[in-house]
Amino acid sequence: MSVLRLESVSRWYGNVVAVNDVTMTIGPGITGLLGPNGAGKSTLIHMMGGFLAPSSGSVTLDGERVWHNESIYRQVGLVPEREAMYDVVSGWSFTLANARLHQLPDPEAAARRALEVVEMTDAADRDISTYSKGMKQRVKMASALVHDPSVLLLDEPFNGMDPRQRLHLMELLRSMGEQGRTVLFSSHILEEVEQVAGTIEVMVAGRHAASGDFREIRRLMTERPHLYTVQSSDDRALAALVIADGCASAVELVAADAGVSSAAARPGHATGEGEVGSLRVQATDYGRFAHVLPRLAREGDIRLFQVSPADESLESVFGYLVNR
Repeated sequence: MSVLRLESVSRWYGNVVAVNDVTMTIGPGITGLLGPNGAGKSTLIHMMGGFLAPSSGSVTLDGERVWHNESIYRQVGLVPEREAMYDVVSGWSFTLANARLHQLPDPEAAARRALEVVEMTDAADRDISTYSKGMKQRVKMASALVHDPSVLLLDEPFNGMDPRQRLHLMELLRSMGEQGRTVLFSSHILEEVEQVAGTIEVMVAGRHAASGDFREIRRLMTERPHLYTVQSSDDRALAALVIADGCASAVELVAADAGVSSAAARPGHATGEGEVGSLRVQATDYGRFAHVLPRLAREGDIRLFQVSPADESLESVFGYLVNR
């Protein structure tokens, strides 16, 4: 099992700082690398793969420096974001050439196996110039897998893929993570990261903004109120109890029909009349709220049907990190 470590890594181009003092560890399993455009994701991936030297700091794989270490290339597979490829050759020739560059004992068998994994055998003999964007992505994937690397670095691998191809790639990444490989991929499609990655690393303006499970990251954001959706047998009575207790900074009654707010309740304000479907609660201390809510419901003889966080999605966490 391979582990990538970055220690105080920076990379600059003249006066432009692309990556600024980043320290992180990427271990076995699937890690999602997130960040807005220009955050330094591609620069970071190329330094991890040994294709770009850090201006300062170090990048190591299992304790060995990555830069100028040819033996590392046999352990790493890289799928770059750039679309430029050798369009005048076929997908088979491109993948086979990479197998031969790695001096594999049976390059033909390795190339065939890699193309089968990405479901490109039927189009393998066609020139790459005739491929769609998604097909080019899959051939790049084949060339990255041809030498069976223990580390796979993917820069926006889902670009240009149709829904079926995306599902196939997601399953492929899951299987490689379960095999104990170290897989890092960047993506701007948060839903895909949320479904596949067990860990996320967030880059903002060249700096490392957060690391870990995105739900845990959200809970550590104590400066931001936590939002909950609550459904009960008597939403209006429960709202009054929550406001009176002070365990929430705001409670909103949400209409059952189309999710439209029918009334908003804040400390010191009365609520309106009418049927409601749920409560939207803003709690500054999620730990205390989770402890107090069942007691309030019990005291008011109210049944709780659902209590769920409303802003613990990866999209919410990413938005908070980028905009804070």
